[in-house]
Amino acid sequence: MRAFTRIWHYLQAFRQAKRNRSDLTGWLVRRPQLLSATMAYETALLFSNRLDPRLKELAELKTAGLVSCEFCLDIGSALANSSGITEKQLLDLPRYRTSDAYTDLERLVLSFAEAMTSTPAVGTILTDLRTDLLTHLSKSQLTELAAAIAWENQRARLNQSLGVRPTGMADGNACALPEPPAAQWPVRDHHTPDLIQLAENPPAYPPNIG
Repeated sequence: MRAFTRIWHYLQAFRQAKRNRSDLTGWLVRRPQLLSATMAYETALLFSNRLDPRLKELAELKTAGLVSCEFCLDIGSALANSSGITEKQLLDLPRYRTSDAYTDLERLVLSFAEAMTSTPAVGTILTDLRTDLLTHLSKSQLTELAAAIAWENQRARLNQSLGVRPTGMADGNACALPEPPAAQWPVRDHHTPDLIQLAENPPAYPPNIG
């Protein structure tokens, strides 16, 4: 049932596209193997629904914001509006740690997306977050979440590299926005103030914050 609901949400979003509709397919059609592989993986993710799709959509939006992919933020916000993610949740993504718009589990999911998207991904923090998430999720659900975040990194970076533009799917609704680079440093709520300061003012090179 979740898969059919998500397919319906995708169809609704694509129907709202007003411009730049062929940007991505115009590139991928030149390499049919890559187009086929992309469609196959997107379909596999679409039909993997042991995890609440809202959690995956929040994580994907956080990732898209960190990579600053306007196309992903556009379609992700349209899907979020269809699935019940609130306007406050969309707008508070850059400050999710202090916002009252999220549950504890949603904050963990967003922290996991942030840690996976940072460069390099910080091993100790990911290990701690994975342990915390496994108190709420099964291993199958966590696998889905990690795969969704990793694929969103692929989507967003490919779109950015090829100049894929937003299509207006979220026009007229709340839309998540690109985030400043400082937001890319993952920090868990119980870390020390020094690490919070580090997240707000990252150095030129990745520190060892394990």
